[in-house]
Amino acid sequence: MKAIIIGATGYGSAELIRLLYQHPHAEIGGLISSSQAGGELKEVFPHLSHLTFTLEEMDPDRIADMGEVVFFAAPAGVSSEWLPRLAEKGLTCIDLAGDFRLEPQAYAEWYGKTPPPSPWLEQAVYGLSEWRRQEIARADVIANPGCYPTAALLVLIPLLRSGAVDTETIVIDAKSGVSGAGRGMKLTTLFCEVNENLSLYKVGTHQHTPEIEQHAAALSGRSPRVMFTPQLVPMNRGILVTVYARGVEGWNQERLTETFQEAYEDAPFVRIKEPGSWPRTKDVQGSNFCDVGVYWDDRTDTVVGMAVIDNLMKGAAGQAVQNLNLRMAWPETAGLTGTPLYP
Repeated sequence: MKAIIIGATGYGSAELIRLLYQHPHAEIGGLISSSQAGGELKEVFPHLSHLTFTLEEMDPDRIADMGEVVFFAAPAGVSSEWLPRLAEKGLTCIDLAGDFRLEPQAYAEWYGKTPPPSPWLEQAVYGLSEWRRQEIARADVIANPGCYPTAALLVLIPLLRSGAVDTETIVIDAKSGVSGAGRGMKLTTLFCEVNENLSLYKVGTHQHTPEIEQHAAALSGRSPRVMFTPQLVPMNRGILVTVYARGVEGWNQERLTETFQEAYEDAPFVRIKEPGSWPRTKDVQGSNFCDVGVYWDDRTDTVVGMAVIDNLMKGAAGQAVQNLNLRMAWPETAGLTGTPLYP
């Protein structure tokens, strides 16, 4: 099976190329980049100089001849325009941008862009792999979750489904490495701005807020109100999400731990930490793992849930390949069995 990557010059695309190159059932059929069409892949990513690919223009007819699956790794707005044209040609489309994750009104409000055409938006399946396996297996359009929502939802859904927390008291403190901001030049991501610095951004206005709320409700049956605060950390990769919520009477540490162990007993990429052991971003770097910890604070009756992921892997390319595996009925772990990089 051949896969095409649209928007092939970003950090997430570099990971997609790496994963597809070593995948036992898939290969790269073509790389598309409107900004650098005609250039060689090795000029964009010198670490991939052993791969001889020329970046090509966006041409739906040409792309339809390149393969059977398309990954959209371009900025928001691109897939809204081009995905329907490729889906109509029979290609399976996996979108790593936010275009197909939200209801139309929320997308227009939080992204400031025109929503994608309704027939395709309605068909799109939200690709949170551990909680949408059956739907993903039948989907022609898969909306890959955002990096922050992936980590946050893997904590929130078991808490909400089990009724362990009050839905009106949820606070999410989220920290990300700089690669989460993309590869484009920005003042806020220059070395001198980021190094030895910790900063907040988009407080109360981040587009992942409605994504977390919408899909937490859809997957748990309970509608949470979330205060989500993202922060930029001076490291290349990694996300640490800490979820705080008022706990419900009758719960304790043992019950919380058992709830998460049961929720993810069949999830090959979710690892539940033992009580008293906390997730670290270094422990998942370069991998598709999500490490989860949960703590019941007796003094304040507060539940603290923690998750770490590599934002370019489980938060983007890794989960996209996991969804490809589910869609093609391949082993869920195909091409994703590499251990984390350490140190």
